[in-house]
Amino acid sequence: MAYRAMLAEVNLTPKPGLVDCANCGAHQDMTLGDFYHSAEAIAPWLPRFIAHGTQHSHLAGQAALNCLRPLGLACENSMFNATGGVNTHKGSVFSLGLLCCALGRLHARAEPISAQGVCQEVASLCCGLTERELRQSNQQQTAGQRLFSQHGLTGARGEAESGFATVLNHALPAYQRLLADGAQPDHALLQTLLILMSVNRDTNVVSRGGMAGLQWLQQQASEILASLPAAGMREPLSQWRVRVFDSQCIARNLSPGGSADLLILTWFLAHFPHPLPHPMPSICHVQPIGFPGVTLC
Repeated sequence: MAYRAMLAEVNLTPKPGLVDCANCGAHQDMTLGDFYHSAEAIAPWLPRFIAHGTQHSHLAGQAALNCLRPLGLACENSMFNATGGVNTHKGSVFSLGLLCCALGRLHARAEPISAQGVCQEVASLCCGLTERELRQSNQQQTAGQRLFSQHGLTGARGEAESGFATVLNHALPAYQRLLADGAQPDHALLQTLLILMSVNRDTNVVSRGGMAGLQWLQQQASEILASLPAAGMREPLSQWRVRVFDSQCIARNLSPGGSADLLILTWFLAHFPHPLPHPMPSICHVQPIGFPGVTLC
């Protein structure tokens, strides 16, 4: 399901400023094919994150997170090898890795699996993460540290430490409500992306366009949402407005990659509860996995 979530996001078209089936958005260094190769490279690692969580459920907090890091770095290296060094899914390796690990931990403790429960487990794993890694004063600050110092933005770390509150409070209930009201899955997902873009303090956008770029992007997304008719994204005029928004993002070199990462999590969490197999696989005996029935663009 986590693999399919990555495909659901990249195949969604149109997407303002992002790589999709129509264009490469505001990116000159990556293509749709890069995202397919990346997802395929990440996929075999996802059951390993679950198994790792199961086998190390006795560890808590920072100790558990530190133990997980080598696996995350190995998965990230596979992604870079598959894309020739292009960063397609680094944020998803972090967030999906945490969610899959949390799944394994809950499973090992025989606790109920739900979107809220898994996200709460991630929050407990990441308690204090932003304080430890972002609030540092040094001359060689990372991009994340610099944005935190200048604007108080916590990025992916803050989302994880909050238990993905932006997803749980905004995106997931909206997506589920749209589906329950009969919206087509792609239309519901696109409207959910606009909701995320309107509320998320996306560090990807700020790194490209500053806070002014973020404010502009949030305003544009909010205006499109406010103008939606009863038919929502099924209305051709609504889709035209999104395509215009896409062109504007490309012209401004703005890419809401952080919101795209959160959209992946939204799709994934929308499929919970989802029973896990018994017994859980061992890290040392995870077999290559296939994904029949997954339709690409």
